[in-house]
Amino acid sequence: MAAEGEYESILCVKPDVNVYRIPPRATNRGYRAADWKLDAPDWSGRLRITAKGKVAYIKLEDKISGELFAQAPVQEFPGIAVETVSDSSRYFVLRIQDDSGRSAFIGVGFGDRGDAFDFNVALQDHFKWVKQEDEISKNAHLGDSGPKLDLGFKEGQTITLNIGQGKKRDKPRPQGLGGFGLLPPPPGGKIAPPPSSGPSNHNEVPQTGGTATGCLLELDSSNSNTVVQSNPSSDLWGDFSTPASSLPPAARQQNAENWIQF
Repeated sequence: MAAEGEYESILCVKPDVNVYRIPPRATNRGYRAADWKLDAPDWSGRLRITAKGKVAYIKLEDKISGELFAQAPVQEFPGIAVETVSDSSRYFVLRIQDDSGRSAFIGVGFGDRGDAFDFNVALQDHFKWVKQEDEISKNAHLGDSGPKLDLGFKEGQTITLNIGQGKKRDKPRPQGLGGFGLLPPPPGGKIAPPPSSGPSNHNEVPQTGGTATGCLLELDSSNSNTVVQSNPSSDLWGDFSTPASSLPPAARQQNAENWIQF
């Protein structure tokens, strides 16, 4: 039974429930709601499920005054205190008890299947909590009475730690600009040397004369000279395909004056 000083909690309240006087069970096949007088219930009122400690109480009370009609203490579920019928999910058989300890079996029924479902779930949740509390208390008792685990070092006992002997990581490859890797040189090829910064064998002479637009003098290693004819109407570079010997004497004399002597 419930211990003194424990508070009472309400698990479920259903405002409409019918109570039936049921015949004694003749066989072990279970109760059937079809054997009851379902169209003429013996009592109607309110059902309330409360819990005090580990015991649940199903109380049948008057709708208006709240006067207790009967109650059924439930110490386990499913069990003999609450049984289901074989032909419906809306009807149950309760074992009620009075203060003197006398008991009797009555039938209760709900008009809605949802009310019957809530009634069933409220009892299941309560006794699931009771089971968890029993397991916690049992484990705590075994933990206090059992041998304690000693994780300390015994005298002369040592341990060895291997630090800094992990796997070596591969070094990352060098990356070029933009995050792309450097390409290898072509196979069998040679890289050309950079251009020399020494003096060149070609010289450029600035433009002279009042009538010519420009003249370029190029001297090669064989001391070959090329004469560029100055003509305002011709191309800036002149005609290099015409030899100097084919020019008239007057033109050759005028061009000779434009040469720079080295």
